[in-house]
Amino acid sequence: MDVDGTIEKLDCCVVGAGTFEYPDFPMKSSIFNVKPREHIPGEVVTTYLKAYADEFGVSDLIRPESKVVVAEHQDTEEGGWILTVAKPDQTNTKIYARRLILASGLTSDAFIPHFAGQESFRGRIFHSKFFPQNRDTLETAKSVTVFGGTKFAWDAVYSYAIRGVKVNWVIRSSGHGPAWMSPPFVTPLKKWIEKLANTRFLTWLSPCIWGDADGYSRIRNFYHGTAIGRAIVNIFWRILGNDVLTLNAYDSHPKTAKLKPWTEAMFTGTSFSILTYEKDMLELVKGDGIDVHVGEIDHLSPGKVHLADGTEFESDVLVVNTGWKHVPHIKFLPEGIERELGIPHTPECDAPAEDLANQQDLLERADKEIFRRFPRLKDQPVWNKNYVPLTDQKGVDSTDEVTPCKPLTPYMLYRFILPPSPRFLRPRDTAFVGIVSNFSNMITAHLQGLWVSAYFSGLLENSEPAAAAALGGGEEALRRLQYETVLHNRFGKWRYPTDGTRNPNFIFDAVPYLDLLQRDLGLSPYHKKGFLADWYDPYGPEDYREVNEVWLKKYGSAK
Repeated sequence: MDVDGTIEKLDCCVVGAGTFEYPDFPMKSSIFNVKPREHIPGEVVTTYLKAYADEFGVSDLIRPESKVVVAEHQDTEEGGWILTVAKPDQTNTKIYARRLILASGLTSDAFIPHFAGQESFRGRIFHSKFFPQNRDTLETAKSVTVFGGTKFAWDAVYSYAIRGVKVNWVIRSSGHGPAWMSPPFVTPLKKWIEKLANTRFLTWLSPCIWGDADGYSRIRNFYHGTAIGRAIVNIFWRILGNDVLTLNAYDSHPKTAKLKPWTEAMFTGTSFSILTYEKDMLELVKGDGIDVHVGEIDHLSPGKVHLADGTEFESDVLVVNTGWKHVPHIKFLPEGIERELGIPHTPECDAPAEDLANQQDLLERADKEIFRRFPRLKDQPVWNKNYVPLTDQKGVDSTDEVTPCKPLTPYMLYRFILPPSPRFLRPRDTAFVGIVSNFSNMITAHLQGLWVSAYFSGLLENSEPAAAAALGGGEEALRRLQYETVLHNRFGKWRYPTDGTRNPNFIFDAVPYLDLLQRDLGLSPYHKKGFLADWYDPYGPEDYREVNEVWLKKYGSAK
């Protein structure tokens, strides 16, 4: 657990009060000083996570400043893993784990490329992940360059600008463009966007391959399987996107016009973010303290940043927002086991059968089903005809083995949790959590935790994993499980082409995913009083408060 995270040190808030909390540990106003309909400061999130760890006895189980460097699977009937752990004193120790839950997340390992001339730059170059260690630059720097258009970049620009530090903000002309940044309340009805995404009747307007888990397949078939329904879907997404663009008034000033997103709202995943600043960020951009450049960094020189179009400016600091290495920074053994684990690896032709992510016949079959069920996804957006991967751009390179720019297969996990291989299904010894990104990360973590516990105990109502692991008769069940794994993980390529190609990444599809997990657990996904409330009242952590107790009452005696 990162107990001193970046969000605590940036001058920004995170999400709305009441949306960022575990269902079994409410973020009470009396304790954490948060108010309804206001956003939560970063330092409060850190305090809350520490309190959660203390409340449930997690703090005493943490080995601080220790890193798993090697994980070797034991190919025995019992299974398990031998972990090599690097300790703070630079020595290694080995630990046997009967079961391994990989929860390192997607934003643990920052990617920092090399810029031509950086050795002579003299100033600091750091990723926003390391803002805490470089917070003194907020006071010492006179001029900074922020590179990138992500939410982290917006946060860094804001943090410097409100202190009067001159900011040159560089957004790649050959990249993904600026992130969608929405006001907290949108649509003509002024709905809270974080809750809007978890309102069931609106989730029906999002193409979702696992959507039928919510029990409303006929409604979904109408919206996505008929011309009239698809027209309604297009209107909804057009209204949502236009409302954000109108509220932000990008075209009211030449500098804010450069921050208008290049992607369509419908096809954008969790890079879709929210303006959570105390001061008006867009008004700051219009002032003299921030200059926005849409271009490429060509090289650095002593105290200066040079763009490819000849523009140059002085800079004491270069803050880069260049993505993350989304693959666990662990050496997995035996060699080649990452294919069966379902973690990203190199695409290849004629891959062995256990390499599910490279089975072209299954990928083609999945594509056909996706387009048959959701014809709208055949019409893919063209968001930048001149796109060039960052490290292919002149003046930028990297020798890192894993980068956001290198082609890798996506995660390939059943329910975005389990490796879909008998090697791990039979001993029930491996699971991933935290690979999914959405606006409901806390609820997702809560339900994934219960799901994994039930799976390890052999108490999932969904019998498919157990059937697929059976010796001498599980071949058909394994084929079903592996195809469904491919189908769900392939879906992101077409649904969220700039966000969902690496890992499950979605916004309006979170509620049906939570429904899916609950059905696997043998629980009802409906937690409202009556169908009208279920359709129109947004789902939040408060609706899942009793999930653990309900499951224990039903299955606890068998555990």
